[in-house]
Amino acid sequence: MIPADYEGVMVTDRGSSYDAQAFDNVMPPKCLSHILRSLRDVLATKRGRARDFGEPLKGLLQDALALWHAHRDDGVPEFKAEAETLYAELTYHLRDRRLQDPDNQRLLNELGWHHDRENLVRFLADPRIEPTNNRAERALRPAVIARKVSQCSKSGRGADAFAAFTSVIRTLMNAGAGSVVDELSKLFRLTQPQHVPT
Repeated sequence: MIPADYEGVMVTDRGSSYDAQAFDNVMPPKCLSHILRSLRDVLATKRGRARDFGEPLKGLLQDALALWHAHRDDGVPEFKAEAETLYAELTYHLRDRRLQDPDNQRLLNELGWHHDRENLVRFLADPRIEPTNNRAERALRPAVIARKVSQCSKSGRGADAFAAFTSVIRTLMNAGAGSVVDELSKLFRLTQPQHVPT
């Protein structure tokens, strides 16, 4: 659950639900792991000139990821200049144009759209932002497993209730709540729903 007034950064996969107008205030950088996986899948089916779009794009994105990791791990004195160069190369590669291959055109349209909104490699402009949503997915894994093996996902209402409840608990834990039980008790006693700190 994401509060309507949330104005932070939320690294997402490429699900179209994250492009909804409700997330206009949220900076939704896209997970580079998901994008690279999509590129690998498309490239696996391409031969010859049909690889001319995906192969260089994959290389540029891998370079961006490597630059971010190097900067995080060791500090890169020329990070800003290198990031700007990579960004310019990506901008050129993702320029609006017609491609012969329909899979490549789909990737260009989608990734170019995200790049135009500065959501593709936002981590180059602000290295505090992670380039993937791996940490968030690892944090969700226990809840996903619990939902799948419990009875709460036997109905749509049960699955929705479990998702909402788990989201609130995870948010309280991330906010450093001393006692999740005490905080939940306070929330249940509220007459008007209020914003839960993120």
